[in-house]
Amino acid sequence: MTTLKGPGVFLAQFIGDEAPFNSLDAICEWAAGLGFKGIQMPTLDARFIDLQKAAESKTYADELTGKVRSYGLEITELSTHLQGQLVAVHPAYDLAFDAFAPDQYKNNPKARTEWAVQQLKYAAKASQNLGLNAHATFSGSLLWHMFHPWPQRPEGLVDAAFTELAKRWTPILNEFDNCGVDVCYEIHPGEDLFDGITYEMFLEKVNNHPRACLLYDPSHFVLQQLDYIQYIDFYHERIKAFHVKDSEFNATGKQGTFGGYQSWANRAGRYRSPGDGQVDFKTIFSKLAQYDYKGWAVMEWECCIKDAEVGAREGAEFIKKNIIKVTTKAFDDFAASGGNDDFNNRILGLDK
Repeated sequence: MTTLKGPGVFLAQFIGDEAPFNSLDAICEWAAGLGFKGIQMPTLDARFIDLQKAAESKTYADELTGKVRSYGLEITELSTHLQGQLVAVHPAYDLAFDAFAPDQYKNNPKARTEWAVQQLKYAAKASQNLGLNAHATFSGSLLWHMFHPWPQRPEGLVDAAFTELAKRWTPILNEFDNCGVDVCYEIHPGEDLFDGITYEMFLEKVNNHPRACLLYDPSHFVLQQLDYIQYIDFYHERIKAFHVKDSEFNATGKQGTFGGYQSWANRAGRYRSPGDGQVDFKTIFSKLAQYDYKGWAVMEWECCIKDAEVGAREGAEFIKKNIIKVTTKAFDDFAASGGNDDFNNRILGLDK
């Protein structure tokens, strides 16, 4: 068993144009002041990390690590959620997802995909240079518009989509394997990998690639009404990253899982600050410790009600409270008696 590392914080929801959220030094000082021990870093904002430079220069990577450590923090993982999304985009979403790409790749899906793939490959080498062994990302999606289709899906469509998704990701997974880093897909609505079944379909297509791992975020499973506790039992060997994000699901006679096109505050399923929702984190932290999860517990703050800075301060304490320092001995060791074959045979009456 292993004591989880933490608390960490995913910076994506906090980065902005005002201090202390507009520079690496300032945001590190802010995070450390709240009691966080690690930061999960998005990789599209050069104010915080130059991803290509981190991939190509070990000196730069060491300097970045040193700066973060000067505040008593560690980098938990790099994140390419937005770039990973762009590895696979259905044309229906082209205009919306162009916002994630540099201007020179907009209105050019092929060039945008090539850029995204290169970004992931940079992330593999950058992670290696930074001494990291896990990486957070999305899978992208060619098929999400068909998850509840009318008319029905043509025969073979799902297989074709997952074959193509695997074709795009296999070279990326191989690059991460060369760098000794796990790719941790955040299983998420809007991605082709949105539950256990879709993850298994993908895993089969990439020949059970050892680097095709998981970022566990129970909040998305509450909204899907999926058993997020049993999910750990099924996939604990592949879970290499963990987002502490809460959510709640309160169905009414007017709406359920699809949310009726309402704002987050008015949906039956909505994200909440850690401790304010319905996720059973006590059981989750217990299971991850028991299953020897060696990674970080990283707060991802998304809440439709609470102020972000309040949520961050409370989230650091929430994770600290839930991390279990695992025992190094059994509670009944004091009552141990004997332990050799002769003694055991005597207890069983086999010495006569």
